[in-house]
Amino acid sequence: MNAIMERWVGSVRREILDRILIMNERHLRKVLAEYETHFNENRPHRALNQASPLRSLPDPVDADIKVTRRDRLGGLLREYAQVA
Repeated sequence: MNAIMERWVGSVRREILDRILIMNERHLRKVLAEYETHFNENRPHRALNQASPLRSLPDPVDADIKVTRRDRLGGLLREYAQVA
């Protein structure tokens, strides 16, 4: 379990805490909650074949696809979704 948590903490430090100034505990909790949501719902994971833990990959489509981008934490995190 230590290795898993060390990897998660490392991800949080590299992707969030090294790039944003945390003002107080309330701000830290809000940022970590936002990152946790991003990590579990949108961030691709190698071990899951680029799927996220709470969502499976959509079926591939050959048609012309439009993609929308959603910025989180002021643009620090970016999430992409296909538009039908």
